[in-house]
Amino acid sequence: MLSVHTSPLHQPGTGDAGGMNVYMVQLSRALAEHGVEVDLFTRCRGEARPSPDALGPGVRVHHLEAGPRTALAKEDMPALVVPFSLALLKQERRYDLVHSHYWLSGQAGRIAAAGWRIPLVHTAHTLARVKNGALADCDAPEPELRIRGEHQVVGSADRLIANTADEARALRELYAAEERRTEIVRPGVDLRTFGPGRGRAAARARLGLPADAFVPLYAGRIQPLKGPDVMVRAVAELLRQDPGLRRRTIVPVVGGDSGAGPRGGAWELARELGVSDVLRHFPPVPQAELAQWYRAADVLMVPSRSESFGLVALEAQACGTPVLASAVGGLPTAVRDGVTGLLVRGNDPAEYARWLRWFAGRPQEAAGMGRAAVRHARSMSWRAAAARTLEVYRDVLREERWGPEASEAGAAARSCLADASPLEGREGRKATLTALLS
Repeated sequence: MLSVHTSPLHQPGTGDAGGMNVYMVQLSRALAEHGVEVDLFTRCRGEARPSPDALGPGVRVHHLEAGPRTALAKEDMPALVVPFSLALLKQERRYDLVHSHYWLSGQAGRIAAAGWRIPLVHTAHTLARVKNGALADCDAPEPELRIRGEHQVVGSADRLIANTADEARALRELYAAEERRTEIVRPGVDLRTFGPGRGRAAARARLGLPADAFVPLYAGRIQPLKGPDVMVRAVAELLRQDPGLRRRTIVPVVGGDSGAGPRGGAWELARELGVSDVLRHFPPVPQAELAQWYRAADVLMVPSRSESFGLVALEAQACGTPVLASAVGGLPTAVRDGVTGLLVRGNDPAEYARWLRWFAGRPQEAAGMGRAAVRHARSMSWRAAAARTLEVYRDVLREERWGPEASEAGAAARSCLADASPLEGREGRKATLTALLS
């Protein structure tokens, strides 16, 4: 598995780490339980390297030297795809298949799959054309370079794994993905970490929250695409509609700034709207502690403008907490509207405020949603997701005997690699790989 721009070991909710990091870790562990050996490759950023088997038996994490040994902006990462690929191709272990995550890794995966003569499976996680169609006013659009790169990966991959039917449709309609090469595999939730536990009262006591507080929770990266501005405006509108709620409303915001938008915008907006007193910011926390925040909350708010799936929604439901989310991307799959939570169409803060007031005033109905949410989440385990992913792997491996004519894209790539004479050395290979990517 490849993850060029972020390590599976990074804390979700910081920098570029989020649901994709959780996805890679949990899927890899679950695949290992099915007897698959997984090597995860990421870029060395100069941090102390943990043990390669830090993620458990059957899963090893490798940090490749590619570019400066420091954190870089995602915008600077395309230039490191070729160095990363060169380092990857030095690996002596024989692999059966490459599974890339996000478009940068897909570009490296194209090269690795061609060089090793094995199939490429790709999971996009997010798509530039989808994101650009749902931008906040202050957000920067994804560059044309990424859109072009995504088209290349979609055209080269032997299989595309989409989280939902909505994502599969976007791949077909916006990127001309072939339906026969596109598979749907729903993500799962770590049921050993996320569950009702000892209940809401115990979680609140542990976190220092009043037992009688109304607690809408926001958990995730604080970037325009995730809609933190919608959350802040919704809270302000809620308190305008029902001023009496202010004395008992606490809105924990668990996550860090991320993305291309301005830093601190949500907090400035909270000051402007006079709700700084009810918002409480907490840094990203490990999964076990995040589960306590879910259990402590009355409702999780997920007001995203675009969301390929929304793992936080599934995690909260596993903990017995209903979800108030936007009806975009994978969230209608993650949340059963009217049963385990409520879906809002559009980004109108007044609509979110209306339903927040409903949750505050209908605790018994909300508790019923929470119980249904636990049952719903239990049907979506990572073990099931891994079993379905393994079916995709086996299917693509059965398709052909992987050799020099495995696929048109692979044959073209191998031809390009062969054109680099051994006498040209590293720079010659780098030039031909760069030509391939262009």
